[in-house]
Amino acid sequence: MKKPAIICVDDELTILESLERELRISFAGKYKIETAEGGEEALEILDELLENQYEVPLVISDQIMPGMKGDVLLKMVREKSPKTVTIMLTGQANLEAVINAINQANLYRYIAKPWEPEDLRLTVEKAIDSYFQEKQLAEQNAKLQEMNELLARLNSEQAALIAQLQENEIRLKQFLEAMPIGVAVVDAQGKPYYINHQAKEILGKGVVPGISLENLSQVYQVYQAGKDRHYPTEKLPIMQALQGKSVIADDLEIRQGDKIIPLEVYATPIYDSQEQITYAINTLQDITERKQAEEDRAKFISELFELNCNLELALYAESELANAAKRFVPNEFLSLLGHQSLVDVKLGDAVQQEMSVLFSDIRNFTTLSETMTPQDNFKFINSYLSTMEPAIAQNHGFIDKYIGDGIMALFSGGADDAVKAGINMLQRLEDYNQNRIRAGYAPIRIGIGINTGSLMLGTVGGQMRMDGTVISDAVNLAARVENLTKAYQAPMLITHQTFVQLNQSHQYAIRLIDRVQVKGKSQLVTVYEVFETERPDIKEGKLATLPIFLEALDNYSEGKLREAQQLFADCLHQNPLDKVVQIYLKRCQEQNRVTPIYSEPNLSGISANGASNSSL
Repeated sequence: MKKPAIICVDDELTILESLERELRISFAGKYKIETAEGGEEALEILDELLENQYEVPLVISDQIMPGMKGDVLLKMVREKSPKTVTIMLTGQANLEAVINAINQANLYRYIAKPWEPEDLRLTVEKAIDSYFQEKQLAEQNAKLQEMNELLARLNSEQAALIAQLQENEIRLKQFLEAMPIGVAVVDAQGKPYYINHQAKEILGKGVVPGISLENLSQVYQVYQAGKDRHYPTEKLPIMQALQGKSVIADDLEIRQGDKIIPLEVYATPIYDSQEQITYAINTLQDITERKQAEEDRAKFISELFELNCNLELALYAESELANAAKRFVPNEFLSLLGHQSLVDVKLGDAVQQEMSVLFSDIRNFTTLSETMTPQDNFKFINSYLSTMEPAIAQNHGFIDKYIGDGIMALFSGGADDAVKAGINMLQRLEDYNQNRIRAGYAPIRIGIGINTGSLMLGTVGGQMRMDGTVISDAVNLAARVENLTKAYQAPMLITHQTFVQLNQSHQYAIRLIDRVQVKGKSQLVTVYEVFETERPDIKEGKLATLPIFLEALDNYSEGKLREAQQLFADCLHQNPLDKVVQIYLKRCQEQNRVTPIYSEPNLSGISANGASNSSL
C-alpha cells in the first residue's frame, strides 16, 4: 500500500529543508515527503502523485514566493485535489491573501514563521486527521447514499408488489364473484375469511366475524341431509380440508326458515411456500334440480351420485373414455390424418403415404374354431390378439383392424419396424404355445406377410357411420403375400419392396425363395423368407446352405431342373427340415418325372400352390 504524500513548498531552500527534516522526524517515515521551491514545481509534483494513485492529504506552502504566490498555488491545488488540506506558512502574508486561501483553497491553518516544532507537528497531525476523517465521512456518506438509493428502490419495488398484489386480489375477487357457484374461504383457524355473492345467496349471510369452526354449522344452519341435526363439525368438508384432505360431499343442507337448499360441497386446502395450510376453500353448489331429477330417475341414483360427488372419478372416467376411443381409432391413425382428436375427423379425410403393411393369420383357424363354443372362440381370439398387440406397438406400428383372427398393422417409420414386429410376434407365439401346451391345448401356427409401398389412408362410410381404412395395391399385395406363407409353409414372408427398404438387412436371417405371379400384377413378385425365429438347428442349416439354395433357385428359374434338383437334394441332405427346399425338390421331381434323389415322407402332402408363375 502506498504512503500518503505531503508536499512542502518554499522558495528558501534552508526553510524547505528544515520543514522536511522536522516532518520526517515527527512522523518517522509514515508519510512520503515531497518538496518544491515554487508553485509550478509543486503543481507538477501533485499531478505526478495523483497520476500514480498517491493520496495527497496535505500541502504546506509559503505565501511570499517569486512567480506564483502561496494563496494562488493553494487555490490550484484545491481545483486539482478538492479534498487535500492546505496550510499557509509565512511571516509576511497580508490579510487578503489569507482570506483568499481560506475561501478558495480549503486553508486549514495559518502558521507564522518562525514556527514552534511542536506546534507544527500538532498542526500537521490534526490537518491530516481532518483529511482522513473527511474522507471517511465522505465514504460513509456515499455508502449511506447507496443504501438510501437501494432502500428507495426496494421500497419502490415493494410498493409495486403491494400494488400488484392488491390488483391481483381485486381481480381474484372479481373472478370469484363472477363464478356461477358459491365460494367460501376460511383461514387456518377455521374463521370465515371470504364469501362470494353466490355463496351469500345460498348461506343466507356473508362473513360473520368472531365465529369459530366449532359453531360454523349452527351459525350458517348447516344440516345433515334428511336429518334434524346440525352437520358434525369434524365431518365438515372444510374441517377435513384444514387437515390436508380434498373432499367432496353432497349430504349437506342449508335451512333458511322453511327453505331447504341441498348442497354439493368440494373442499380443498391451500398451502403457503412452506407447505403449511393457510386457508381452506369451499365450493358450494345448489343441487336442488339435480336431486329432483334423481328422484325421477331412481335407477340411476348410484351412478349420478358417484359422478357428481367425485370430481377425480369424473376426470378418470373422461380419461377412460378417451382411452377407449383410442382402442377403436388409434392415435397414430389420427396423427397421420393431421388430427389431434377423434371429433376432428371428417368423412373423406385422406392422406397418401409410404408405409409398410403387415398381415397375419392363424393357420387352420376355421377347423380349430369348430371345436370350440362361441364364448371359447372369443376368449381364445382375444387371448391370442392381446399377446400379439404389444409386438406391433413396441415397434412403432399400430393395428389398423382385426379381421377375425387376422391382424392388419401399419408402420410409417420404416420397413425395419415392420420386420422387427413380425419377428417379435413369432417369438411371442412361441411363449404363447408353451402356455397352451401346459394347459392341455394344441399349439397354433400363424403366417405373416409384409409389403411396403404407397397407400391412401383415410375415412370411408356415411354421415352416421364411418371407419378408417387404407386403400392401395400395396395393401392387397401384403395380404396375398401372407396367404403365400401357407404354400411355402413359412411363418413369415416379405416382398422385394420391403427387403430393399431395410436399413440393415444383414441383421435378419433372410433368403429369397421365389418370384410369383399374383392376381392384379403383370410382373412377377419377388418374395423373401424371414427365418430369424426358426429353431436354432434349422436356422443355422438354412444359413449354411444359402449359397447352394440360391444357385438351385437360379437353375430352377432357368429350367435346369436336373441341376436344380441335385442342388436342392444337397440342401435337404444338410438340413432335412427345410420346408421350402422340400417343396422345390418335389416340384423338380414332378416336373422332371425322374427318380427322386432325396425323398421325405412328408412331401406327399405338400401343395404346389404358389409355385413360380402361379397365381394368387
